[in-house]
Amino acid sequence: MAMMEVKDLQVYYGVIQALKGISFEVNQGEIIALIGANGAGKTTTLHTITGLLPAKAGSIMYEGKDITKLPGYKLVSMGIAHVPEGRRVFAHLSVLQNLKMGAYTRKDKKEIDSTLEMIYKRFPRLEERKEQPAGTLSGGEQQMLAMGRALMSHPKLIVMDEPSMGLSPIYVNEIFDIIQNINADGTTVLLVEQNAKKALSIAHKAYVLETGKIVLSGDAKELMNNDQVKKAYLSE
Repeated sequence: MAMMEVKDLQVYYGVIQALKGISFEVNQGEIIALIGANGAGKTTTLHTITGLLPAKAGSIMYEGKDITKLPGYKLVSMGIAHVPEGRRVFAHLSVLQNLKMGAYTRKDKKEIDSTLEMIYKRFPRLEERKEQPAGTLSGGEQQMLAMGRALMSHPKLIVMDEPSMGLSPIYVNEIFDIIQNINADGTTVLLVEQNAKKALSIAHKAYVLETGKIVLSGDAKELMNNDQVKKAYLSE
């Protein structure tokens, strides 16, 4: 059984249909990439999965449970964390306060402290800047903070929306290395990313969205060599 199964998902913004019956699976331990042009429906898909948008039709099953109508805060305690597009850190709170916000569903202080230590090992810069307001960090550091905050909830599945957006090439490489490390430590990753080349290079499977429909899917390395994908998304 897949960890998450999205079936015939349909989502509307008013009268405009943004998702036209998409279906895909996320298996435990995988990195799944959703790629496509702006307006293809990638962010809409993630927002519907994480309870920020209502589905008009279709279903989202997670670990055998129907989560289609559940609000986002309930999903966090079920093991789903969301790293939103644009990072969305709490600018006036310190780095440490932002990280602790990610653990709000957890009660065991010792476990929270040990997770915090793990986050600091993974992101040494966050420890160096733990008392700084999050708004004073660079874009790359804010992205690390958004990822660290999501990991504080100890998720089984982490959903990431455009983690490389607006970052310098050095930070882009670092962020993708971190995503691979998170996955290697046992967390399943659902990744939306406009940098198709980078996304396909680390993903196990990928789905290509165009105007609210999945038009291609398969092994990420195979899609990387697909002429249609090369022409549309990988040309420099």
